[in-house]
Amino acid sequence: MKVAVISDIHGNRQAFEATLEAVAASEAAELWCLGDLVGYGADPDVCVELARQHAAVCLAGNHDLAVTGEIAMGDFSRGASLAAQWTREVIAPENLDFLRGLSPEGQEGPVGLYHASPRDPVWEYVLSTLLAELCLDEQRHRLCLIGHSHVALAFNRRRGESATGEPQREGTRLDLAAGEWLINPGSVGQPRDGDPRAAWVLLDLDGLTACYLRTEYDIAGAAAAIRAARLPDSLAERLEYGQ
Repeated sequence: MKVAVISDIHGNRQAFEATLEAVAASEAAELWCLGDLVGYGADPDVCVELARQHAAVCLAGNHDLAVTGEIAMGDFSRGASLAAQWTREVIAPENLDFLRGLSPEGQEGPVGLYHASPRDPVWEYVLSTLLAELCLDEQRHRLCLIGHSHVALAFNRRRGESATGEPQREGTRLDLAAGEWLINPGSVGQPRDGDPRAAWVLLDLDGLTACYLRTEYDIAGAAAAIRAARLPDSLAERLEYGQ
């Protein structure tokens, strides 16, 4: 079975809708989301509703947990905190209830799922081989999917060797047959790897491959929606630069 893996939508309706169109045109049989449906962006209700409709699996991210009140907003930057507070004020009750029912970790068959990492499903940013090594020591599954960092990454460790890893560009196809893996699809709604396009991964669970993909979307429209909601302008500006 082939699965589209996405993460970190962050209320970006334009990016999510474009990604869903690309997923529908692919060979993916299911959609798995690693969390952060809301936060930063101006369309939390639409994004939650799209996830409810299309995602076979959905985790909670730290921004989702802030909006539901499960973690304190004081742990966030000023812009993130303002966006989370605004989201809490405008989100529909049924969509808030959906977020309350999500967990930051899970499992699908032999695959471990975490919003952030196997060591800390809510907060840890796995951006280095050192942190990847510690996570690989901790994880119970040979293959784990993680999000949170907004960077498309992959880390691998073969028996008797240290972990290796690097950012992954569009079109990269990884052979997952050997060793232990941490796969991060990057962010749909707010990429931070210098490529502003929505990022996602097509995971082949039978062929044991992962293909990194990018999707163009209406960045100007997403930025305009953020400004119209009177959210911090920096949240709109960064979309154009993939930062």
